[in-house]
Amino acid sequence: MIQTTTPESDGRVQPEVAERYDAVVIGGGPAGCSAAAVLAEAGKKTLLLERQPAGRFHVGESLIPETYWSLKRLGLLDRMNETGFVKKYSVQFVNEMGKESAPFYFDLDAMGRPNGKEGAQTWQVERGQFDRMLMERAEELGATVRTDAHVLDVLWDGEPLTADGQVNVDARAAGVKVKFGRGEAAYTREIQSDVLIDASGQTAFIGRRLGTMQPDPNLKKGTIWSYWENADRQPDNPRDDGCTLVIHGQGKKTWFWYIPLGDGITSVGCTGEMPYLFGPHRSTPTETYESEIATAPGIARRLKNATRVRDVFSTKDFTYYSSVGAGNGWALVGDAFGFIDPVYSSGVFLALDSGVRGAEAAVKALNVGDTSAATLGAWQPEYKKGVENFRKLVYAFYDEGFSIGGFLRDFPQYKMGVVDVLIGNVFQPELDEMFQHMPQSRRATTAA
Repeated sequence: MIQTTTPESDGRVQPEVAERYDAVVIGGGPAGCSAAAVLAEAGKKTLLLERQPAGRFHVGESLIPETYWSLKRLGLLDRMNETGFVKKYSVQFVNEMGKESAPFYFDLDAMGRPNGKEGAQTWQVERGQFDRMLMERAEELGATVRTDAHVLDVLWDGEPLTADGQVNVDARAAGVKVKFGRGEAAYTREIQSDVLIDASGQTAFIGRRLGTMQPDPNLKKGTIWSYWENADRQPDNPRDDGCTLVIHGQGKKTWFWYIPLGDGITSVGCTGEMPYLFGPHRSTPTETYESEIATAPGIARRLKNATRVRDVFSTKDFTYYSSVGAGNGWALVGDAFGFIDPVYSSGVFLALDSGVRGAEAAVKALNVGDTSAATLGAWQPEYKKGVENFRKLVYAFYDEGFSIGGFLRDFPQYKMGVVDVLIGNVFQPELDEMFQHMPQSRRATTAA
């Protein structure tokens, strides 16, 4: 057992690692940190393994209101209010001509919610600071956290795949093989565990090794994004200063997110079909990004006096799910389980929610000595139904003839249902009736 810090690390003295844990969590993002925090709080010996220094750069800054309940469960609401993160009260849609909808305010009291205004306001976060806070909380509650850990493999009791390449339901995850440290000081260890939670994000460590990851054929999108200073932030109405804008590009071939962050910085991303954004008719992502901004009135006027202050980033084909979410001794949470198009900012909410759910199931499994797939994945059917409700609204969004404003003019009785999805209140059967009236030409093809 060696305590080390390296020049590439985040300055932390890496704690000693034992030979065995009740639970090992792969990944130090929102899903992994929330899972580790819940496990450790329950008194379970927990190891959180992250490859990168704490507070790494990450996209996904806009939180939807239902993250409130996960943050409350983790004991982080006071800390969130102390951070200075931009407060978010609403989301607003802008069509390809630049015409704005009325904002959808997250006013739970007006909707008759039993909890009044609790949870009606959320935040636009700087992800490095936000993720670091989650990791520190997991440590406070007793988890051992390493930020120099490259997980190399899963230790299996039995072969994880059958001869014909299917997941072997009888195999059991028994731990991980990990490389700790960097450079010449690196060393490899095997760590035993009763439960392994994969929160490795889009790396999807277990799913890709088992061949269970499935792309969504209806959502083959890509995104190009960057950060701007002095973009138009609606200063005349402080309540709208933190509003997330969803802005259509020219001909609805793309859409933009517009997320106000702290220090006068705005996150601006452009999403569209991959052949359109990255096809052979395009040159560089930067030139594509600038061209799409210039031809979209709703975004161009907001960036007229702004300066881009970061490089341009891009990602491709990121909507997917795992056909198997749990096995004997292991479970998937967060983006390792699946990821949906970012249009409704559901990513961090689903990461936190699944991390908490997965950890609570693991605590129960450890308490009764039953770490089977059925026990560790007992929460997943309900969770997948909620994810499917997000997906259905995403499908409707990409239908050329659909707009939320137009839908609510035709079906005003479903305004509550639309707001429910926008805030993340998706785990309810009452939404089924609403979706029967929405265009679903891109029907879901997942295992939900």
